Amino acid sequence: MVSLTACGSDSPAVTDINNGGGTDTTVTSSGAVLYTTSVSGYSLNKTSAALSKKSNMSPSTITVDTASTYQKMDGFGAAITYATAYNLLKMSQTDRTNFLKETFSDSDGYGFSYVRISIGCSDFSSTEYTCCDTKGLENFSLYSDETNYVIPILKEILAINPNVKVIGSPWTCPRWMKVSDIDTKAAYNSWTNGHLNPDYYQDYATYFVKWIKAFQDNGINIYAVTPQNEPLNTGNCASTYMPWQEEAAFVKVLASTFKSSSLNSKIYVFDHNYNYDDVSDQNDYPVKVYNALGSFEGSEYVVGAAYHNYGGSNTELTDIHSQNPAKGLIFSEASIGTWNDGRNLSTRLIADMEDIALGTVNRYCTAVVVWNLMLDTNKGPNLDGGCQTCYGAVDIDATNHKTITKNSHYYIIAHLSSVVKPGARRVGIAETSYTSTGLTCSAFKNIDGTLAMVLCNNNSTSKAVVISDGTNHFSCTLPAYGIVSCRW
Repeated sequence: MVSLTACGSDSPAVTDINNGGGTDTTVTSSGAVLYTTSVSGYSLNKTSAALSKKSNMSPSTITVDTASTYQKMDGFGAAITYATAYNLLKMSQTDRTNFLKETFSDSDGYGFSYVRISIGCSDFSSTEYTCCDTKGLENFSLYSDETNYVIPILKEILAINPNVKVIGSPWTCPRWMKVSDIDTKAAYNSWTNGHLNPDYYQDYATYFVKWIKAFQDNGINIYAVTPQNEPLNTGNCASTYMPWQEEAAFVKVLASTFKSSSLNSKIYVFDHNYNYDDVSDQNDYPVKVYNALGSFEGSEYVVGAAYHNYGGSNTELTDIHSQNPAKGLIFSEASIGTWNDGRNLSTRLIADMEDIALGTVNRYCTAVVVWNLMLDTNKGPNLDGGCQTCYGAVDIDATNHKTITKNSHYYIIAHLSSVVKPGARRVGIAETSYTSTGLTCSAFKNIDGTLAMVLCNNNSTSKAVVISDGTNHFSCTLPAYGIVSCRW
């Protein structure tokens, strides 16, 4: 590892976290904490920079504008699938605890603060299943994937960071609730495709309540749910087709049931791609759901929409926000894999930071959650019919379950979560031509009063900048094709 001073004109000491320097994120009144990653040479290297109140005339100054405020941030993280939990549990207890602390601790790690889990199976489960495969809600029970894998890992994570938020998404409803179409209601006994039978809307809403309460009984609060993962995807190994007309009808029952059950879990609709899988009458899916729902008992539970990036552009987020600014947005899934050179930082680091991380945050998302936190070097375990070409945010050596390789998705989430804490408010950045030359930036004010900025340099040369809040400023060098996160 190259040990270089990445930021700060006052020659701050360098702490290389990859060589045992620790990840303490303490901020003092006299200095800023910074993390640097680049496609070569830097890997979340921790440095410090002295703050100055002296006159600053640098033309390369980027100034935080705290008077301009935007969305409140919920957090950043990755999915804890069965596959992720399986791989984590194959590690030694010491190695696993060290990795989870580095990832989730807010005092000694990068402070990941949001995880996504499946309600029933996903394509990274041990098998296809729901929590009620035998007809009748009296047969509801959690499966071994939850009880022996996901829940134990969630408990370890929450012991490290009790404030981590959990969002759940189903890949399919129970097959006995499926029909081939909602008009004839002909039975459709398949894991893949099919519609939720309107006659079972209430039963399925109760299924969600039972699932949430089962996790509560295990000490795990479910912060939010989505009604259906990828509702326009009929080809996944487990899936249910739920166009906006049907999701709106179901969500009305779901939200009302949450309220009558005194739950506090939020509901995010849609949970699919920016381009609505090119199904023309599904364009603006969330807005159509909101409009169809109107006002009803429990409508306050429907707080926004979730998006994936497997099709279309994140500019869709701005369009949806403009149509209904009262509703929130989260980014809930992205993956790397063989199709996008996912293990190559030179290919992925800057592209993913621009598109998935800063690109969604700057378009009003309150959370950014990537797909599997950990897969093994054989891209598994996974199910036939699901993604068999995906990599994890980190990959662990399948031969020893010890050696971990961090991929771009780990870095981009760590850069956000290490300096931007839950409850932070995104704030403005003063207009300057300097930020338009290959630089992407986001700025935030944390609830403790500290400020944060995340900068991405998509240039073949380094850039020296001065970061200012109008009172204090410090200098920072952004490496070529690199990212710097800072908090002061």
